[in-house]
Amino acid sequence: MVPCLTGNMVWGLIRLGYLDENRVQRGIEWIERYQRFDDKGSMPPKEWPYDKYKSCWGSHTCHMGLVKALKALAEIPKGSRSNATKETIEKGAEYMLIHHIFKRSHDLEMVSKPSWKKFGFPKMWQTDALEVTLILTKLGYRDPRMQEAIDLIASKQGKDGRWLLESTFNGRFQTNIERKGMPSKFVTINALRVLKGWYGR
Repeated sequence: MVPCLTGNMVWGLIRLGYLDENRVQRGIEWIERYQRFDDKGSMPPKEWPYDKYKSCWGSHTCHMGLVKALKALAEIPKGSRSNATKETIEKGAEYMLIHHIFKRSHDLEMVSKPSWKKFGFPKMWQTDALEVTLILTKLGYRDPRMQEAIDLIASKQGKDGRWLLESTFNGRFQTNIERKGMPSKFVTINALRVLKGWYGR
């Protein structure tokens, strides 16, 4: 199984009201059991499912796969989260926090991927600093290590109060979603949600 696809599917089905469906629960359990949180420095596991899809599992945790898994678990209401779910959320959040959301944990002066500083919707298997920070603020995190991402988000607000669509998969869907380089309703609402969660307004 591919971690980013599993996370996205579980997230979508929970949003549609299928949290208690057996197959969704199995997806959650899969995330809790197999999601990795290693940041180099250790030998990656070699057994199933890590022996397939090397581009997904690789020598250390895939940021995108972890973000989608965290997004799925964040969608579970607090009262319905098992101890395993809570533990997985904590590990996933800490992994992103040691990276200051979009930096390299071993050199915080460096950005992991420049594309993570360009906001878009939908992100599919990809991610960006906005999506990660949205997930963490939804989970109630207000960690100082998020400040650089918060500052980045705030800096991109235009004079009209909106944010632009900087990254897009348009041309790869049956229909386009908004226009690249133009104000985006989706990016704007997500940015406002982050800032509200951060500043508590």
